[in-house]
Amino acid sequence: MLYSKIEGEGKPLVILHGFLGMSDNWKTLGTQFAELGFETHMLDLRNHGRSFHSEDFNYEVMANDVLDYCKDKNISSAVFLGHSMGGKVVMNLATTHPELVEKLIVADIGTRYYKPHHQEILEGLNAVDFSQQPSRNEVEDILKNYIPDFGTRQFLMKSLYWETPGQLAFRFNLKVFTTKVEEIGKALEAHQKFDKPTLFIKGGLSRYILEEDFESIRNHFPMAIFQTIPNVGHWLHAENPKAFFEIVSEFIR
Repeated sequence: MLYSKIEGEGKPLVILHGFLGMSDNWKTLGTQFAELGFETHMLDLRNHGRSFHSEDFNYEVMANDVLDYCKDKNISSAVFLGHSMGGKVVMNLATTHPELVEKLIVADIGTRYYKPHHQEILEGLNAVDFSQQPSRNEVEDILKNYIPDFGTRQFLMKSLYWETPGQLAFRFNLKVFTTKVEEIGKALEAHQKFDKPTLFIKGGLSRYILEEDFESIRNHFPMAIFQTIPNVGHWLHAENPKAFFEIVSEFIR
């Protein structure tokens, strides 16, 4: 079963993080949604955070994991929010189990195919040799050689933990991510459709959703509406959480 953090009471709101992320990334916003009157479920997807590791890694199995989680928690209908890879997971869930999804929110990802573009990040993560028992600072120094962006490094460092005293490790399943990175970019299939309220939120500086993508998105999600948060990139919910919260809460209330 997937690991989760649950806050609040009321209608279920299920939040899924992006690639290399975890439920902790949504702690502040999750608390705010709980204060609105939602029972907020922040999940760790398979091979991420505190959830189980598996050689099977694709959108079908991840959507089924979320379905199993909802059955276990007696969730028969919920609002689903997913960022990036998590957005693709909730799209797959909504198009295969529409009865479960009351409203859908997708943060900065479209329905199309995306070429693998995490190579430098994966190279940097694989350059860390944990058999040498590096310190946190030494791990970050290695990552600096591959990942110059401070914010991205800090995001990745959140998944670093003490496996045993003196022995650090990454919580995510780096081996599977390295061999199956192609799975992250997979497109929705032509027949996949969901005709309930759907909100796509894009970062104004991000290239993940372009205006020319709107038509193909509406082919899958005919009720889709689009909102843009200006002056933010792909991590729009972290870069401008206030605007993100306002847009989402207006849509789900």
